[in-house]
Amino acid sequence: MDAFERLFKDEYTRVVSIANRVLADRQEAEDVAQEVFVDFHRLHRADAPYAAPWLHRAAANTALNAVRSRTRRARREAAYGALESPRTVDPAEEAEVSEDRRLVRVALARLPKKSATVLALRYGGLSYAEVAQALGVNVGQIGTLLRRAEAALRREVERGTSR
Repeated sequence: MDAFERLFKDEYTRVVSIANRVLADRQEAEDVAQEVFVDFHRLHRADAPYAAPWLHRAAANTALNAVRSRTRRARREAAYGALESPRTVDPAEEAEVSEDRRLVRVALARLPKKSATVLALRYGGLSYAEVAQALGVNVGQIGTLLRRAEAALRREVERGTSR
């Protein structure tokens, strides 16, 4: 097994998990993972010591970009009167949960890149040490960065719901 194949085998599940945590769409998360691995393969050696952190950070950033793109597309469609696709009728509770998730994703897309990335990485299943390595900061900073990012996310969600 060559180095890239080994890297892919070792990191694919985690890269998809990080992207899926941001996107809440397994298929789209797998597309993001594929894009991330292709970019890495094109730009770096598979046995680079920074391979895993690079992949984790790229997964978070690429997924966040996809969310931002969705938000822009939805805004354009609303502005130009695009028809919504028909929905199946969901119970009220499921609709509320879906709306809450949408609000969080929209708020996440409005956060500064570093804040959104630290949240995506941590809640994507990475440890503090792995988040620190992916961001290139001291592990002691992660708790503070995470608390600040969570507070900023709460403010953005509240701002989004007060409109």
